[in-house]
Amino acid sequence: MAGHGGEHRAVFVYQIDSYRHWQKQLQRADFVPGQFCENFTVEGLPDDAVCIGDRYRIGSALFEVTQPRVTCYRVGIRMNEPRMPALLTSSGRTGFYFRVVQEGEVGAGDEIVLVGEARERMTVAEINALLYSPEHPRDRLERALRVDALSPGWRASFEALVKSQPAAGRGNAGLAPAAAMHPVAPGFRPHLVMAIDEESADVISLTMQMADGGPLPRPLPGQFVILRLQRSAVGAAFFRSYSLSGPASAERYRISVKLEPNGAAGTYLREHVRPGAVLDVSAPRGSFVLQGGNRPVVLLSAGIGATPVLAMLHALAADASARQVFWLHAARDRRHHPFAAEVRRLLSTLRNARSYVCYSRPGPDDEPGVDFDAAGRLSRAALEKLGVPREADVYLCGPPGFMADMKEALAARGTAPERINVELFSGTPSKTPGVVGRAARAPHRPEDDADTGPLVSFARSGVAAHWKASAYGSLLELAEACDVPVRWSCRAGVCHSCECGLVSGQVVHEPEPLERPAGGNLLICCARPVSDVVIDL
Repeated sequence: MAGHGGEHRAVFVYQIDSYRHWQKQLQRADFVPGQFCENFTVEGLPDDAVCIGDRYRIGSALFEVTQPRVTCYRVGIRMNEPRMPALLTSSGRTGFYFRVVQEGEVGAGDEIVLVGEARERMTVAEINALLYSPEHPRDRLERALRVDALSPGWRASFEALVKSQPAAGRGNAGLAPAAAMHPVAPGFRPHLVMAIDEESADVISLTMQMADGGPLPRPLPGQFVILRLQRSAVGAAFFRSYSLSGPASAERYRISVKLEPNGAAGTYLREHVRPGAVLDVSAPRGSFVLQGGNRPVVLLSAGIGATPVLAMLHALAADASARQVFWLHAARDRRHHPFAAEVRRLLSTLRNARSYVCYSRPGPDDEPGVDFDAAGRLSRAALEKLGVPREADVYLCGPPGFMADMKEALAARGTAPERINVELFSGTPSKTPGVVGRAARAPHRPEDDADTGPLVSFARSGVAAHWKASAYGSLLELAEACDVPVRWSCRAGVCHSCECGLVSGQVVHEPEPLERPAGGNLLICCARPVSDVVIDL
């Protein structure tokens, strides 16, 4: 059950009639039982007749239909046909999952007896098409959400589609991962640096406006921009992502940069950029954004991780929010504590705000109760002391170790995973189903990289490599050759797990996906570059 994905995907069912269909379509006669990775191979029960919520007794066990099968790359390997996930989904012959209502013994040859029908009649094929076809009629989505037996994952996809605003170029909100939400048009535009301010011993802020004085795309609180930096007239550009740390504005942006001892971007900005300089900047992007509602808000950060949650604090203050707001921050000492006065000023404008600051190594002149609240590191004890509600929306950003510790502390207190929103400056973790025991490696150029072909830059990973059509079938394969963290499942343009931002450049999708990604995004599993591209990975 755990291998399939839990209670609602306990048993996969596939039909003999579909075997016959694929034997004819693929002109093959080598199929064996379990060819489609099913648990039960059955006579009858076609996808266009069986409804989600129908109940069947087989042997002494009782089963309920919960969802269509979501195909992944492994069925392509099993069939020796990489297109198989797309073929299964587009054909409407996906098969379906049972959950076990009553355990019992099942044997080959047992009769399948329908013992209960769902009140809301929607077939497996209808549910599958509603998610994966380009059409998502609202009345059909609302009807699907009335099917009580529908699995939580499919329910969440349909809820996302209901909440979205269908329009050309918006993609499929029911499939797009969080990292691909809020897409924007690719490209860089020149921005004029208006001011550079020191925020702490190792953080500077750059305030910018459009070089032509025009309006900026208004960001959502928590989003980031990507800078294209050029060390010299002949050298290759490199890219860095920086959260917008100031109030949401269509007139100016503020980014804040930590000056690492050997950091290429920070060193370049500190030594070569002055007010009046022009930088190439992308439109704001990212899905680590403040959500509306009335739930308490926890802004939890360490070090430079304060930048996106500071933008959220600005938004809450601008709205004079009545929500409970908890600001928790960890820094080394006062010299390395950026935005301290700014945060205090913003918190003072909120009637339900509380703050807690920890210094890991307070200096001799750092004053407890004034500069900071406690020495040491943020922990579960701090959450308890501050009375952070378990049902709060948490926004967490900082070094990886800090975030891992705080996620563990929040989970131990009973905060649900869906309430914990995380921003990772270096990109999202890999999702490679079925691949285990692979040691993580730092992103790097491939060993056989050449200086010909389109240049593919992975913005978050800081790696660029040239595209060779003879070596790679897709941008996903190039990313894997560079050990860039990627997310994928079907590898055939079906599931959209790999959908991510196209920061600049052009791609083509081969094969064409069942439904195209949102404008400004790409599916790396079936995309190839047409020009130099920058990808938000």
